[in-house]
Formats: sequence, structure tokens, C-alpha cells
Amino acid sequence: MKLLEPMRLGELSLANRAIMAPLTRSRAGLEHVPNALMAEYYAQRASAGLIITECTMILPNTSAFIAEPGIYTEEQMQAWKQVTQAVHAKNGKIFLQIWHAGRSAHPDMCNGQQPISASAIAIEGETHTPKGKSAYVVPRAVSDDEIPGLVQAFAQAARYAKQAGFDGVEIHGANGYLIDQFLRDGSNKRTGNYGGSMENRARFLFEVLKAVSAEIGSERVGLRLSLLNSYGSMIDSDPIGLARFLAERLNSFKLAYLHIMRGDVFGLQKGDVLTPMREIYNGTIIGNMGYSADEAERAIQNGQLDAVAFGTGFLANPDLPERIRTQAPWNAPNPQTFYTPGATGYTDYPFMS
Repeated sequence: MKLLEPMRLGELSLANRAIMAPLTRSRAGLEHVPNALMAEYYAQRASAGLIITECTMILPNTSAFIAEPGIYTEEQMQAWKQVTQAVHAKNGKIFLQIWHAGRSAHPDMCNGQQPISASAIAIEGETHTPKGKSAYVVPRAVSDDEIPGLVQAFAQAARYAKQAGFDGVEIHGANGYLIDQFLRDGSNKRTGNYGGSMENRARFLFEVLKAVSAEIGSERVGLRLSLLNSYGSMIDSDPIGLARFLAERLNSFKLAYLHIMRGDVFGLQKGDVLTPMREIYNGTIIGNMGYSADEAERAIQNGQLDAVAFGTGFLANPDLPERIRTQAPWNAPNPQTFYTPGATGYTDYPFMS
């Protein structure tokens, strides 16, 4: 299977094209510090061609999941070393996904601080906080003067990631978080340098890519996008046009890869963003969202994708590439334990006998 063939990714040689997608698991505790249980979890899945970690905070008081990890302190950086060392000891490769939640953060998880966004528009509905379910709050529209500091926070996170031993970083530009909130016109109603045209709405993303690439080299930087996904009350008036625009502009960055979520988790927004991006983008494309092994193989065989990222497949099957190779059945994931503390539903999924 081509899915299980080696591939080059920037400066890295990957053992296969079955990528572990980023999956929030909320095991880092209230101080957002990685731990030995997380090291065990990721090391179990080191047979993935590449592991992309869960979203990782670049700044304090930006929590959207209560117990997600961070990479903004020396302590966190040092703690991540146990993860990278455990994965590398099993000949695995691992990128850190660096992230700002923007308006998805909640004051009850952020010492009362109001979240920021491109515009002062709240997400509809409620989120989980330590106090129970609470409505999302209206964010503060970040000023143009604050944006350079945010860009440098991404660069600092990349610097720490390199010091912690990661093979690279993935910039989280998807799923309704801060970069995505700037990219799409449903959440970005700004005027000026960071609003209006696609060029202006993408300016923040491009500035982050330049700063992070300058820090660790563009060949060790990936980017995740989800231009159709409505998660987090997201929408855009022209997602296909935005996909084409970004694909063309991203060619100049020489990234390790472009990681694309192909659809909408809620099925509200329809369209094909993969085809135009494949036509225009010259680099490596990783597809994600609901692929079976057979569909992933076909997508790679026909040249639509270079690799495929599996989410819950890797969550429940630490040895997923071997299961694909032998056509063995997959363990079923248990959603009840996706975000609960401890080893249950985390490191206790069985390997093949």
C-alpha cells in the first residue's frame, strides 16, 4: 500500500504516510504542564509516520479545554522533553501543534480575562468550564498594535518546541481558533490592514508563518486549515476562493506540509477545497477528516493527497499502521473518555496480540 510507503517531509524521512492527527485529550492538568502519562500515550503511537500533538497554548490565559498543555514557560518546555524523548526512542517523528484559542477561550479558565478575536463576535452556544457549562462570551477585538506581540508568541513557542526536541511545529489555522477567526469573513469584520480583502484577512497568518519559519526553518513548519468547517460558529462567504488564494500564496513559504480538513464536522457547509488546493499548491498535502484506510489509499494512489491524518483511528489504535497492513479490525473509540483525566480511554487501548 502506498499509504504505508516511506516519504520525505521537509528534512524528515517518515516511515509511512499514516499521520496521527492532532487530538485534544485534556490530560495536562490545570497548570497546562505535560506529564509522564502523555509521554506514554504518544510513545505508544510512535509507529505513525508523523505524530502531530494536541493543540498547545502559546500564551497563558488562553485556555479553551481546561487541561490542555502549554508551551509558554520554561517548565512546560522542559516537561515536553519527556514526550519527544519517548517518541524518538521508538524511532517516531513528532510535531507540536501551536495554537491560540482566540474567542474560544473562556474567562472561567483564564483568570477572568476576556478572550480576544478578530472582531467582537461571540461563538454561539455553550462551552465546558470548571464551573460547568457556560455561554461563550463576546471577545474583545484585538488592536493592530497588539498583533506583533501575538506573532512573536508563536515564534517563541516554536523556539521552545525546538528546544524541547520536537521535529517541527504545526501552526493551528483551523477549527475556529484565532488564526481562523482572522481568515474567514464570518468572524472577521475588521477594517484596515487585517480585515476586508482575503489578502488582509490572511495577513496575520502570513506574519505568523514568516516569524515561525525564521525561528526554526520553514521545512519544519506545517499548517492546518479547515476552510469549510463550521465548528465554533465559523463560516466564510467564499471558502473555495479563499482556498485558491491561500494555496497560491503559501507556495512561497516552502512549508513541510499543508494539512487540510476536507469538510464540515456538522455538514452545514459543502464544497471541495482539496481539488483546487492540489491544483495550485506545489508542496505536500495531508488530508484529514473521516478517511478509512481504503479511501486514504485511493486518495494517495490517484495523487489527490500525499498522506492522510487519522484522528480517532490513532486514538483507539496505538498500532494503527500494523492494523492497516494486516487488515486487522480496529478498536472502537470511546467518546466518554476523550477528555477525562487519567489512563482510562487514553493509554489502555489494546495493541494487537
